[in-house]
Amino acid sequence: MATRIQLNSTAAALLGLLREGPATGGQLMALAEERYSGYFGLTRSQVYRELPALTEAGLLRLGKLGARSSQQYVITAAGRRAFKAWLGQGDAVAAVGDTVRSPLILRLANAGDMSERHRNELLETAQQAVADRLAEAKATYRAVPDPYDKAVAEFTVNHYKALAKLVDRIMTI
Repeated sequence: MATRIQLNSTAAALLGLLREGPATGGQLMALAEERYSGYFGLTRSQVYRELPALTEAGLLRLGKLGARSSQQYVITAAGRRAFKAWLGQGDAVAAVGDTVRSPLILRLANAGDMSERHRNELLETAQQAVADRLAEAKATYRAVPDPYDKAVAEFTVNHYKALAKLVDRIMTI
């Protein structure tokens, strides 16, 4: 029996991805990394906690059973309506106060408590990882035709540019 649930951002992200077609939890993780990585992170535990709740609420239905018993999920008409309703919620304006949840930035903020060797290792690794993500973000920006996706891709590029600048700044301290 379908129950009414208030969508959180994780549930909305999953419904948004499932509008593109059926997917397993693992496929959703890969899609989220590809589509949302510059601005919205999902963990496996979040995904696998939300999928059964969304199914119980009638927003998803079970699809085909795949290899190694992987379960496909399919968005329902109610799920599409719930996603559209979430998109139009007035509290979205208040959501501008969202914060970035970045383990790297948290480590950098506390870099003064690290040994010099550990801090240097972190900075060198971070510098390369951020450069790689920035290159990926730029490639995505160039490839995205949809103007809304392009605007978000541009944000992602700017996010990684700012992160690179932060790492460079910490390296000079």
